[in-house]
Amino acid sequence: MGPKTKLLPLVMALAGCPALFAEPAGSWHGPRVIIVGVDGLSVDGVATAQVPRLRDLMARSAWTLEARGVLPTLSSPNWASAINGASPAQHGITSNGWLRHKVELQPVCRGEDGKFPTIFGLLRADYPASKIAVFHDWAGFSDLLEKAAPDVMRHEWGPAKTTEAAIAYWRDNRPALTFIHLDNVDHEGHAHGWYSKEYYRAVEAADSYIGQVLDMLDALSVRESTYVLVTSDHGGTNHGHGKNSLPEIQIPWILSGPGIAAGRITAPVNTFDPALTVAWIFDLTPPRCWIGRPVLTAFGPSLVAAHSAVDRRKVQIATAKD
Repeated sequence: MGPKTKLLPLVMALAGCPALFAEPAGSWHGPRVIIVGVDGLSVDGVATAQVPRLRDLMARSAWTLEARGVLPTLSSPNWASAINGASPAQHGITSNGWLRHKVELQPVCRGEDGKFPTIFGLLRADYPASKIAVFHDWAGFSDLLEKAAPDVMRHEWGPAKTTEAAIAYWRDNRPALTFIHLDNVDHEGHAHGWYSKEYYRAVEAADSYIGQVLDMLDALSVRESTYVLVTSDHGGTNHGHGKNSLPEIQIPWILSGPGIAAGRITAPVNTFDPALTVAWIFDLTPPRCWIGRPVLTAFGPSLVAAHSAVDRRKVQIATAKD
């Protein structure tokens, strides 16, 4: 079964979503997902800072300000969990590698390159022709995923250049999956404290960068057909993070796009759920070593029902072949 045939049931399930495939001829004909990961963005930061673009996004999104990261509340363990659908107990990444080994436990499963499988590698394996892009403000992010999975994985200095590079690439290539990592909020938290005016100004700057991404989608008339997920890895207290407190482990989780049921998500959301949610959007089968689950309460009942019907049909076909 080729990529176009595999995507056909998903296309049919999303057929009622406006302008889903209003793209140039010959381009990717499946869903598109942009993840904006704002390092160190706390729930208090979203609640206290002036974030008009995030507020507008939340009004048309499924969202929660009570999603939870994993312990320890450090960047590498949490970003790894977000992209590989598992906790440190499975993927083995327990630190940033500054004071001790980043990988303290052998992962419970590995891909061909020896890394714990991520959503990037999963999408690449099922849809080799899809475009995948990663633009990261923090150099360490590239250590967490398969090097061969993205078409482009670029480290830029600062959130402005990172956002600019991601927008330029997206406008020209319309990738299936894009990850944009912004690091300015975490920097200011460490430098001035998570409750400082400098920290809140950094949150407001991140809000403007997210706004630039949304403005790009509006200019291309593809915002209604593109999934946008804004999330974080951890919050903070005083000048740091890594301990066991709610201000550190609770994070925002905001998802917009076709078929989304706008409103507050009341079900639990964990930081290892984004990979499963993106896999669900692309109709990918997750590895057995992933422990997360798709956040189905973020989607409208009709889309979930249509997706479930497609899954049942695939099982019937597979059973008939056996």
